[in-house]
Amino acid sequence: MADHDMSDHDASITSADLPALRERIDTLDSEILKLISERAHCAQQVAQVKTDSDPQATFYRPEREAQVLRRIMALNKGPLDDEEMARLFREIMSACLALERPVKVAYLGPEGTFTQQAALKHFGDSAVSLPMAAIDEVFREVEAGAAHFGVVPVENSTEGIVNSTLDTFMDASLRICGEVVLRIHHHLLVSSNTRRDKVSRIYSHPQSLAQCRKWLDAHYPHAERVPVSSNAEAARLIKSEWHSAAIAGDMAAKRYELEKVAEKIEDRPDNSTRFLIIGHQDTPVSEDDKTSIVVAMRNQPGALHDLLEPFHRHKIDLTRVETRPSRTGIWNYVFFIDFKGHRDDPQVAAVLEEITLRAAELKVLGSYPVGVL
Repeated sequence: MADHDMSDHDASITSADLPALRERIDTLDSEILKLISERAHCAQQVAQVKTDSDPQATFYRPEREAQVLRRIMALNKGPLDDEEMARLFREIMSACLALERPVKVAYLGPEGTFTQQAALKHFGDSAVSLPMAAIDEVFREVEAGAAHFGVVPVENSTEGIVNSTLDTFMDASLRICGEVVLRIHHHLLVSSNTRRDKVSRIYSHPQSLAQCRKWLDAHYPHAERVPVSSNAEAARLIKSEWHSAAIAGDMAAKRYELEKVAEKIEDRPDNSTRFLIIGHQDTPVSEDDKTSIVVAMRNQPGALHDLLEPFHRHKIDLTRVETRPSRTGIWNYVFFIDFKGHRDDPQVAAVLEEITLRAAELKVLGSYPVGVL
C-alpha cells in the first residue's frame, strides 16, 4: 500500500472501508505502544549502566538529544511535517528520561510565561519546571544544585538583547548547554468579569507592550498601558479587575482561564525570542553547534578589529556581537559573541587561542547544539 500514490488511493476510499481502517489503526497503536515501552526499557538499562559506573552520572545529554531529533527529521517521509514528528519524539524522550531521573528546570516565572513554554518545548512535558522571580534567581537555583538546568531569555527579534541575562553571565560559573527559539504570539486577554467595552487599562511585560504598540495605538489608543514583571503576572492581575485586559500568550491564557479578544496582535509577524539553557556540564560536539564567549578588550585603537579579525581569517561565521559596559574596568569594552562551531573544532580552538593573547580576558560561556525545534 505504501508504494502507491497516496492521493489516488485516498480518492478511492469509501465509508465501507472505515471499519477496516479503524482496525488497522488499532493494530498500529498496539505496535507503537509496544515499541515505546521497549524504548523506555532500554532507557532504564542505560540509566543502570551509567549509575553503576558513576552514582552522580548525568542522564540528560544535549548533544545526544539534538542528534536523535535531527535524525528523526531527516528520516521523516510525512505526512506529518518534520517539526511535528520531532515534537512527538521529544515527548517520548522526555518521558523516558523521567524514568531515569526527572529533570528539574528553573525558569523565569511565574507560571504561564514564554520562558516556561520554552523550557517545556526543550525538555518536554515530563520535566519538572520551577518558576523563579528573576533571571539571577534562575542562575542561583542551578548553581546551588536545586535545579539541574535553567532557561533564560537572551534576545528578541523585535526588541533586541536581554541585558540582564548577559550581565548575569559575567559573574556566573554556569555553562550554556543549549538554545531554544520560540515563535512569540501575543493575544489580548480578558477574564469572565471584564466589561469589554470599558477596558481602560492593559497590563503586560514592557517588551510585549512594545511589540504590540501599533496594534494598541489602532485599537486601544486611550487605554493606560501598565508594565508588569511578566505576561503571566498581567494575566493574573486582570482576574480581579473588571476594566482591565492583558497581553500574554497561550500558556498564560490557559493557566488563568482567560478568553482571547484578539489573537496574534504582535506588530511583526516574525516575532521570536531566543532562550538559553544553562547548566554545569560541558556539551560534546553534536556536528551542528554554536559557541558563546564573553571577551574584555582594553580601550585602545583597533580593539574591535583585533578581536574580530581571527574569525574572518579562519572563515568562522559570527551570529551575534553585543557590547556591554565592563563592571571591573571603566575603560574596558566587554563583547558577547556567538558564532558557528564547537570549541573543540580545530579552527575554533585556534581562534580562541589567538583571542586569548589579544584580550584582557576571555570566558567561554559554552558550546552547544544549534536549536533543533
